[in-house]
Amino acid sequence: MTSTVFGNGSNMDAFLRLDRMPHIWCSGCGIGPAVGCFVRAIERASLDPDKVALVSGIGCAGRAAGYVKLDSFHTTHGRALPFATGLKLGNPELSVVVFSGDGDLVAIGGNHLVHCARRNIDMTVICINNFNYGMTGGQVGPTTPMDARSSTSPYGNFEHPFNVPYLVAASGATYVARWTVLHTRQLERSIAEAMVKPGFSFVEVISPCPTLYGRMNKESKGLDTLHSYQERSVVRDGADPKDVDIEMTGPIIVGKFVDIERPTFGDLYQRLLQRVEEKSKQ
Repeated sequence: MTSTVFGNGSNMDAFLRLDRMPHIWCSGCGIGPAVGCFVRAIERASLDPDKVALVSGIGCAGRAAGYVKLDSFHTTHGRALPFATGLKLGNPELSVVVFSGDGDLVAIGGNHLVHCARRNIDMTVICINNFNYGMTGGQVGPTTPMDARSSTSPYGNFEHPFNVPYLVAASGATYVARWTVLHTRQLERSIAEAMVKPGFSFVEVISPCPTLYGRMNKESKGLDTLHSYQERSVVRDGADPKDVDIEMTGPIIVGKFVDIERPTFGDLYQRLLQRVEEKSKQ
């Protein structure tokens, strides 16, 4: 395997477990490019890799934890966020990143998602959204657009999907962005910003799943989906998250939607300890 070099001259292979290659992702899948953006963002953000921990759940995107040469943890389905919370509370110096899919984070892990955002846990979540349960057969999921076909909605989905940026923003996230895997430079920059942003930061990554979702919706090749992203994507930084729903047709609004300041869970916990200590001295 040839060595991959970053634009600044550093070696990307230093962040990858090459002994586990080739990876299991399908041809045309967007998870590989998203992983590339993530590891490049570590250098862009000037983070010490020895203090970056990656946590993932079950699903295609969850396999990323096994391919990066970082302290990484492959947790049970839907439980990446509470595991990452414990990791951050146990070692506040770590930069904790959760890298997983829409099914893992928004479906079975949805309750943990809203409460991590509400508590403003200091972590970064990279959510690969390919609009279906890609690993287990292409079933309809909580982000599948209306009228989209899947293995369990062969005549079109009739359940309203989550607008994920709106969900996490309304729950209290301090940083919310969305990019497609076509927007590699913007995605890399956004992940770097998210990893140094205090509080709960969330980056949604719209990604092709040609083997299952794409095949069911007339985009049987990853390149077909990338062409769709090119035609449909509209960069709108500062857009109101409630207005960034994704439909089968029409625009895909991408950009940085939320970037605010709010005390983190750790900040509030330390304030509480200080009050308790002061009260004990009275």
